[in-house]
Amino acid sequence: MEYTDLETCEKDWADLGIEFKALETLNKEYIAKLEEVGELQAKCLKELNHQRYRLSVIKRSLKRVRNADQEKLETLEKDFMRRKAQLYEMEQSLPKQNGTYLKIILGNVNVSILNKNDKFKYKDEYEKFKLILSVIGFVLAVINLVVNVRALELAFMFLLVWYYCTLTIRESILKVNGSRIKGWWRLHHFISTVLAGVLLIWPNTLAWYEFRTQFMWFNVYISLVQYLQFRYQQGVLYRLKALGERHNMDITIEGFHSWMWRGLSFLLPFLYMGYLFQLYNAYALYHLCYHAEATWQVPVLSILFLVLFLGNTVTTSMVIPQKLREKVKLNVRFTRQEKGSRNSSNMGSRQSSVPSAISSKGNAPSPVSETASSSERNEMFSDNSDSGLIMTEKNVNMRTSEMSAQPTHSSDDTDRCKAVGGFPVKGEVSDHEDKKSL
Repeated sequence: MEYTDLETCEKDWADLGIEFKALETLNKEYIAKLEEVGELQAKCLKELNHQRYRLSVIKRSLKRVRNADQEKLETLEKDFMRRKAQLYEMEQSLPKQNGTYLKIILGNVNVSILNKNDKFKYKDEYEKFKLILSVIGFVLAVINLVVNVRALELAFMFLLVWYYCTLTIRESILKVNGSRIKGWWRLHHFISTVLAGVLLIWPNTLAWYEFRTQFMWFNVYISLVQYLQFRYQQGVLYRLKALGERHNMDITIEGFHSWMWRGLSFLLPFLYMGYLFQLYNAYALYHLCYHAEATWQVPVLSILFLVLFLGNTVTTSMVIPQKLREKVKLNVRFTRQEKGSRNSSNMGSRQSSVPSAISSKGNAPSPVSETASSSERNEMFSDNSDSGLIMTEKNVNMRTSEMSAQPTHSSDDTDRCKAVGGFPVKGEVSDHEDKKSL
């Protein structure tokens, strides 16, 4: 709203001056808090390093101890694992140093995302970026199949170079913020950047035109597979967020849980077909090496496609047995918990019958019944030997609260129970559906 007289403008300016003083005070408070936060972050990082150093000293000392109580050693090992998980969770809320690649590209700029929701948003935007560029690449590849225009070919090659360069930067930022992306998948995009650059400078010869159609069909197929990956990863992201699981910065291919196995098994055939297509490209380019107009780009591209095929196949194949082992491990843990629940109910009914026996006969329970109860109690806690610990404080607390609802047991059993992680927290999936998926 605009004013028509000077007095009103002067009055409004005076009111604005009062508001500005309040803003100035607020800004000074904000700057003071920022300095305080920086000091606290530095202090936390120093204490984290101190904790890890002391843990390493204790672990080295334990290796030299002989004739020690094995039960106490196992308890300490489990406590160490839990402490490492707690330190890792603390570290996620603190800024981290950039890697060498980011320092070269961006300099010493802080790219740490400290807010958990902001991390999810950045991860979600990363997947959407891949989807949008895949759609654009799909359209350009189809157009290049229909028409033969050199400018469109070069535009498509330049898009591939820019796309993979951007992916390497974004994935480096994800790595700084806790992503568990394997080294190969990052290297894969560096190699793809080189490959796209070599394609961009490949001269317009007959050898290129013999490979051109095959390469465009390859990009059409890869775009479709990347769409399937996006749909799969979006579902994984939302489920991880609902369940409150760790490692929320994982990207496609990594970070699978056992209840995601059916989605992964659907995706695997398409992935392997894409890898075989890369092998076929390497084979076709190898034969083109003997073409009369072949240039140095042909053997280089053949080698690069072969490296991509080998790396993708080996890395993805290594995930499969790992996920199968996790599936079997969770099946065993689920069976043990069900068995423990049945035993606890039997113990409850047996203990409720003891007072009536005492009142009717005036005798204490027999040694046979005591032995049976003790063995059942030990069986309930037999999963302490399981090596597949879920190292989150939430699961430890949940498992402890579950055990507190069961019949009374000895203090040693309680201590051992607290040191063992439980099942992953169930979110959207019912118990019946969980049993089926396992």
